Amino acid sequence: MARARPGELNYSSSQAGGSGHLAVELFKSMAGVNIVWVPYKGTAAAVTGLVDGEAQLTITDMGLVMPHATSGRLRALAVTSATPSALAPQLPTVAAALPGYESVGRTAMFAPAKTSAAIINRLNQEVERLLAREDVKEKVANAGSEVAGSSPEQLASIIKSDIARTSKLIKDAGITLD
Repeated sequence: MARARPGELNYSSSQAGGSGHLAVELFKSMAGVNIVWVPYKGTAAAVTGLVDGEAQLTITDMGLVMPHATSGRLRALAVTSATPSALAPQLPTVAAALPGYESVGRTAMFAPAKTSAAIINRLNQEVERLLAREDVKEKVANAGSEVAGSSPEQLASIIKSDIARTSKLIKDAGITLD
């Protein structure tokens, strides 16, 4: 539809450079489509704009939109993770139609740069142990997210890759902060 109607469809998101904004800009660049950004003052307002028909698309946290999808006010199309989500196994990934696409939010723990490796490793072990608990997984899932632990080295690699990809996207799309 976006290819057939370039510049006629709108997407909603909050602030410039926010995760939803960048996720759709990545989609646009990879799919070669022209969808117009309609900025909102917050994520909840962006979802309301979608429900009200002011926009035809948004990419945001599942916890915010799934109640609207369940009630029939929105239609969930796909998840932006590289693999299907346990929270919505009925939904395909965007990558199934657009290979290589992935846009996921990350929550991570950081420590001062001079923290010893022994302390970092102990903290990581305790966080991994906590994340493996069923009650924690359930609370995180109820908030619309999934638990995914990693090693400090894996996190560093992911962050480095995300920064490189996002920096290029921001430059190529001409995104600036207001």
